[in-house]
Amino acid sequence: MIVVKPLVSHSNPSHAPTPIYDSPFSSTTVTYPLSHSASLLLSHTHGPFTNRNSSTSPREPVRTREISTSRLLMAQEQANPDEVVLGQEINGVRVVTLNRPRQLNGISDRVVYILAQLLEKWEKDDDAKLVIFKGAGRAFSAGGDLKMFYEGRSDDSCLEVVYRMYWLCYHIHTYKKTTVALVNGLAMGGGAALVAPLKFAVVTEKTVFSTPEASVGLHTDCSFSYIHSRLPGYLGEYLALTGARLNAKEMIAAGLATHFVLSEKLEELERQLLNVNTGDESAIRAVIEEFSTDVQIDQESILNKLPTIDKCFSAETVEEILKSLESEASIDGNQWIAPVLKSMRRSSPTALKITLRSVREGRKQSLPECLKKEFRLTINILRSVVTGDVYEGIRALSIDKDNAPKWSPTTIEEVKSEDIERVFKQFSSEHELQVPSDDSNRWNGKYEQTVYAKSSQ
Repeated sequence: MIVVKPLVSHSNPSHAPTPIYDSPFSSTTVTYPLSHSASLLLSHTHGPFTNRNSSTSPREPVRTREISTSRLLMAQEQANPDEVVLGQEINGVRVVTLNRPRQLNGISDRVVYILAQLLEKWEKDDDAKLVIFKGAGRAFSAGGDLKMFYEGRSDDSCLEVVYRMYWLCYHIHTYKKTTVALVNGLAMGGGAALVAPLKFAVVTEKTVFSTPEASVGLHTDCSFSYIHSRLPGYLGEYLALTGARLNAKEMIAAGLATHFVLSEKLEELERQLLNVNTGDESAIRAVIEEFSTDVQIDQESILNKLPTIDKCFSAETVEEILKSLESEASIDGNQWIAPVLKSMRRSSPTALKITLRSVREGRKQSLPECLKKEFRLTINILRSVVTGDVYEGIRALSIDKDNAPKWSPTTIEEVKSEDIERVFKQFSSEHELQVPSDDSNRWNGKYEQTVYAKSSQ
């Protein structure tokens, strides 16, 4: 039994875990020093992403090693409960726990830094066969820490965390070890980017998915211009522009998750996964399917509206999408459209324009191309290159909480095409996100190796 003490302690009581389900499993806890700063629908076992393709390798025998609950509880008690990310090593399994429950496991600079360190270490570790992602408390992760961005509005202080997050997104999509997400609660924005790309994404009746960035003046980020553009029909444009929420059944039907497990069974599923000393995908799938239930979307699900969604959200511009929705809203049975229109009209006009173009471009772009583009968009938006809408949106939602943002410009029609072009303009090569070109330099391109880090010294 080994417990590695944190090199930097953060004794913040707000980080104390209040998990929905308490896992007793922890034999080795590793913490790291922190940085400064329908037929249209996909099969429930295959998402739209390459690393979910079924394994064609022969199934390995499942080798288990029963773990003493009492010993594990003792190890867990010795671990630092206040760390923002917990990394546990148990036989051949590695467990990431997002541990900011009172902040709904919001993604901060420290979270991103530790996640990247853990994942690099484990990918290079021949003894690590399976990596499990989960969140403490009632959320998996509600996404980026908006207040962090707001507090850095006067300078480039958030550039580091933005760079690190997009660089991390690439490695999550292309991770070399088998991955499982146990998602029991909110999975939104950047938090959902830790779910959708994984080989196995287990959701429960408490899971809620959303990408609401446009509503706060941002754009659909963290690889979602790649993910959304590969969903059935024009569902991706709908989710990106409206911030609409999907439940677990809808996530599975759309290919954003793979298995539905009741939350009351999640602890036992985790226990069984920890006892399976293999990363063989067939073996992991078999364990999950012992607990999973086949589900069907509800009759009133938005996914049953895909023909209308495709008709409206396939339009070339935001203006045309709104006009098409208005036309369809008058048809009997389309009462669901009114709140969609209301949601879009409350969002930043500039953010809607940026988001639509980004997802549309994503249909023809590779993962690295999408991430480089999204990095540019995020930096330009945070730098208020054409508008300060993102800070106004965060102010209205999280600071003053008046839910009354004053966008500039105020209407879709006032958004200038040349301003959108400025936000999409490419950076010089050394200022772009440095995505690895091949596996030989897979973990190169870290923030520390960039001109951004050198210029800040």
